[in-house]
Amino acid sequence: MHTTTAPAAGTDAVTTAGLSPAAGEPLLDGVSLAVLAHAPGVHPVWTLGELSGDLPGDPSGDLPGGLRVLEVRADGAPVEIRFSVPLGDAAGYWHPQGAWQRTLLADWEGRSRVSLVDGHAAGCLYDHTGATLLTFAATDPVPEATLRFGVSEENDTHVVHLHLPASARPHRIVLVPRSPSVARAMRVLRAWFAATTATAAVPDAARVPVYSTWYAFNQDVSAAAVETQAELAAGLGCGALILDDGWQELARGRGYAGLGDWRPDRAKFPDFAGHVGRVRAHGLHYLAWVAPLLLGPGADCHDRWASRAPAPATVPGAHVLDPRSPEVREHVVEVCVRLVRAYGLDGLKLDFLDQAMVYAGDGAGDVGQAMVVLLTRLRAALESVRPGVLLELRQPYAGPGMAPFGNMLRSFDCPADATANRVRTLDTALLAVGGAVHSDMLLWSADAPVATVARQLIGALHSVPQISVRLDRVPAAHREAVGFWLARWRLHRELLLDGEVEPGRPDELYPLVRASAGEHCLLSVHGDRVVPLDFSAHRNFHVVNGSDRDRVMVEVVGGGGRVQGVVHGPDGRIMDDPPTHLPEGARSLAVPRGGLATLTITEGPR
Repeated sequence: MHTTTAPAAGTDAVTTAGLSPAAGEPLLDGVSLAVLAHAPGVHPVWTLGELSGDLPGDPSGDLPGGLRVLEVRADGAPVEIRFSVPLGDAAGYWHPQGAWQRTLLADWEGRSRVSLVDGHAAGCLYDHTGATLLTFAATDPVPEATLRFGVSEENDTHVVHLHLPASARPHRIVLVPRSPSVARAMRVLRAWFAATTATAAVPDAARVPVYSTWYAFNQDVSAAAVETQAELAAGLGCGALILDDGWQELARGRGYAGLGDWRPDRAKFPDFAGHVGRVRAHGLHYLAWVAPLLLGPGADCHDRWASRAPAPATVPGAHVLDPRSPEVREHVVEVCVRLVRAYGLDGLKLDFLDQAMVYAGDGAGDVGQAMVVLLTRLRAALESVRPGVLLELRQPYAGPGMAPFGNMLRSFDCPADATANRVRTLDTALLAVGGAVHSDMLLWSADAPVATVARQLIGALHSVPQISVRLDRVPAAHREAVGFWLARWRLHRELLLDGEVEPGRPDELYPLVRASAGEHCLLSVHGDRVVPLDFSAHRNFHVVNGSDRDRVMVEVVGGGGRVQGVVHGPDGRIMDDPPTHLPEGARSLAVPRGGLATLTITEGPR
């Protein structure tokens, strides 16, 4: 048991070295810790315990053991927890709100505010080998918290200062001992959250490719146009359709000034329930977009609810309904239940929940706590109307705290950017618990080469892909590529979504991703990297060429041997001269860009 008595002060200092000093104590793996209370006369106490025994989600049994829990008691006072790590060979710092800032920031730059609907108080510092130096996550994902992090230039350390609000219960932080990779350390955290969190049911319908209307149509949707796409999408392998923004009245101009009434635009959808039924007749589950916390001045209901939406949204044209109001929560539940019940929907895409954070820190109550009450009631009400309801949640609110509420965890917007889709889906998956991770919608132009179409699909390969182009306006070769890659994705769905995924260092943007389970190993390469094929570990290899070369460099280890090989082009056409023998060592395989080589070992080394 340890205590720290120095009060925190000077929180506006330019660097962390300018804050009130607090003596650090050894914590774990070279990490030092200081704990301070932001209240006079309060002396916080901390202990470090160990969780022993097998962890769920660790079928191989080789994840690092000794998962630790830091517990801080502060008699109901706000707490500041300071971690400090010697720089050593540090290469980058990953956290859920990191986006493209995944190298080392200075401590005068690193800042984040998190809550249930915006990120998570978690992070991972790692070195140039990819091994972790500090991995932590707050066990309670709900309350508003702030973090300050980065390199302390004065002390040659990397620091993380976590500010937590007052709590009657002890604050708990899970710590993962040093691990060979960020992904492996995060698997331990996910296993812990999965074992301690009630997650929403994930029906098979949450794990099928999706057609979305957003990039294909933006707000210019209609029943006839959507039904045309639905028939084509179902034939290519999609199992669900999301009708995005544009179906509701006053949906125009890419703004949100008309939101609030949530009635179908009868000019676009004269019989919305009938339209939903026709789409579902193609075998597609149907979800509709809704942003239930946004209120625009053009809505008929604006005057009734304006007093409950005092703050403007960060998106144009709308204000934000304050979820801390019981009346607002009742209204949101009523709106969503009405939509599902009245039109026969299978679920909803719940958007802009993070806008509730405009009320964070205003002293009128915790936003995260209010959102838990709202989403708990909403989920229960929707399940009573539509058992197995599908709920898509879009980043940044797709972390462990949302596990009880959403079963489709969609990565953030990145139109036409295959690299960003790869990075963001893998980032989302690092801390995703329960739900299926979905890609942002795939977009490409009708005049693009077929390899470009394949690259978009390959960028979303390690998630549930969502498509958003007008399928009736792209060339037949594009549709062939979509059909081929969606069929391959369905064939390897369990490997891609449930297998052990190792994407490498976050700051390198995951150029070589490995998914493995049993005898199968799928490797997607997105740059000029050598792809390792370990013949002693797996019997079947699936090598996906997401690079800009018409070949893949592989290195065979584990003895090599004879293989039965099939090479497909980006549109699925079988190529000539597949490999038949792969001895140990490095060599080039002729795999077209956007293509796939499937290799099965038929005979070991001679």
